[in-house]
Amino acid sequence: MKTQTSQTFTNFRLNALVVATICAAAITFPIALSGQEPQLGVSASAKHPTFITFDPPGSTFTASSDINPAGEITGFYLDASFVAHGFVRAKDGSITTFEAPGAGTGSFQGTVAASINPEGAITGYYRDASTVLHGFLRNHHGTFTTFDAPGAGTGAFQGTYADSINPGGAIAGIVFDDNNVLHGFLRASDSTITTFDAPGAGTGRGQGTDTGNFCGLNPAGAIAGEFLDDNNVYHGYVRSPDGTITTFDAPGAGTGMYQGTDAGHINPTGTISAPYIDSSSVSHGYLRTADGAITEYDVPGAGTGSGQGTTGLCINPAGTIVGNYLDANNVNHSYVRAQKGEITTIDVPGAGAGAGQGTFAVSINPAGAITGYYVDANNVGHGFLRIP
Repeated sequence: MKTQTSQTFTNFRLNALVVATICAAAITFPIALSGQEPQLGVSASAKHPTFITFDPPGSTFTASSDINPAGEITGFYLDASFVAHGFVRAKDGSITTFEAPGAGTGSFQGTVAASINPEGAITGYYRDASTVLHGFLRNHHGTFTTFDAPGAGTGAFQGTYADSINPGGAIAGIVFDDNNVLHGFLRASDSTITTFDAPGAGTGRGQGTDTGNFCGLNPAGAIAGEFLDDNNVYHGYVRSPDGTITTFDAPGAGTGMYQGTDAGHINPTGTISAPYIDSSSVSHGYLRTADGAITEYDVPGAGTGSGQGTTGLCINPAGTIVGNYLDANNVNHSYVRAQKGEITTIDVPGAGAGAGQGTFAVSINPAGAITGYYVDANNVGHGFLRIP
């Protein structure tokens, strides 16, 4: 199961870019479009958050995916021909674009940057001219290493998808094999790749083991993710650094087709943030601490219809969660949930107010800076940085 936010990046894997977010709260925040940024670590004295919006040159749709402790942001953008290109935005606002070696130049081919670590190393994946996916690592000097996990398929839309990188340079992701079954992988800093499957993972087309996008691998090497069983029901899992896999289900998770528990984001303490889908196909946020205790929550204003509700995404070391919610009018909003449970909603100035438009928060760093993107009234995506 992919959340509303990570689904955008997953859909690029499947040759479609689906955007589902929107701005609705009429709260006015200061917005900085250029110039010197406030220091990310000095936010307590600010009366209101500051929003900075940005687009790489040539972008027709910008999607930020991750932010590191220094405030560097990575992501990808689509050009006028729907070719994807990676980018990294420095904390001074300068943007560097890049292409992984071997990336295709046709529509929905190209480079997708997914995750950035404290050293500025970036991982992601690229689609080649045959629409096969391969993983990459770009170090902070801009040097690329490409790789394929064992068992990766070589057909269209198959291959290796690198999604998360930790401070030590380990990378987690998934493999689509020749039968279109998913398997998890961990690439150690010495380039050794280990594949794995969660107990109970299905073996049919589209079933198997998935890892979390952007924030699915913590500094110790623990991986959070979900698996789809033979009945097409989702279940969460956490894979410890020694390879032990523990599966779990959130209370209230549905047992129907494509219902169940996601578990895609994990912080240094082992706390997981994610959504689950109930028996009415409504999404709810939850967090699971390392001892297995689960706390569920919903953002006020979240819709209660099928496909609506609250999704929890990345969680920082302090336990602050960033996520999104879809309201009753299918308008998407973002939020930040403090460790004690206080929820603040987020809507970027300029975000559209129609169904499928709005604010799409993705990642949060230790200082509470948030990145993501928003979809405007013309259905164009733009990157944003929210500084608390």
